[in-house]
Amino acid sequence: MRSLISFSLLLLTKVVSRTLFTLKVNWPIDKNKLPWDDVKLIILLNHTSLLEPLYAGALPVRFLRTLSKKMVAPGADKTLNRPIVGLFYKLFSPGMVAITRKRDETWEQFTRTIATDSITVIIPEGRMKRPTGLDLNGNKMTVKGGVADVLSVLKGGHMAIAYSGGLHHIHAPGEKAYRFFKTIKLNLDVLPINEYNNQFNLTVGSEEWKKAVIADLQHRLETKVPKLDE
Repeated sequence: MRSLISFSLLLLTKVVSRTLFTLKVNWPIDKNKLPWDDVKLIILLNHTSLLEPLYAGALPVRFLRTLSKKMVAPGADKTLNRPIVGLFYKLFSPGMVAITRKRDETWEQFTRTIATDSITVIIPEGRMKRPTGLDLNGNKMTVKGGVADVLSVLKGGHMAIAYSGGLHHIHAPGEKAYRFFKTIKLNLDVLPINEYNNQFNLTVGSEEWKKAVIADLQHRLETKVPKLDE
């Protein structure tokens, strides 16, 4: 029943995305040839808004059905405790686990939910970019180490790295107004997980390897995000 509710919300989100916005995706290859059945991890870079589920509009319906059954994701406890937004995200992803911004037992609880057939969805910056280009506290947006923890336990399959063009032109954190009929941009890479993990020539899971993963994803964040005026 929970997966059916999730699938219904994913479908509704896809319809809203396709109806009220123009979605432009830079696919790495023909989207019909992408290994959707083998995707084990989705990484979203450039976290700008709680409206990022709109990117579900780019995904095929059969993959949305799979997500509704197998998706696990960490979510900020601050967000999930909100009465309306929190309820939506919990119904949207029944596998969402509330975590704090500290590396404590809540993060350990989340990593334990990752199974061999799970599809993990993670936003590795861990906080939202403001219109200034910085986070709420005025700090540079950086990739945190949790994504390396996730990658280190995954064996096989593919990961999709989605580079968001940003959604401040639709709704920025703290705004009351929402703007419709705007263009949403997304770049996409789909990579074999084992090949990605082994490219650094370091022991997978080691501190040196984790630093290399974070540096690579930070570089991708800074160079592969689409520009709205392109």
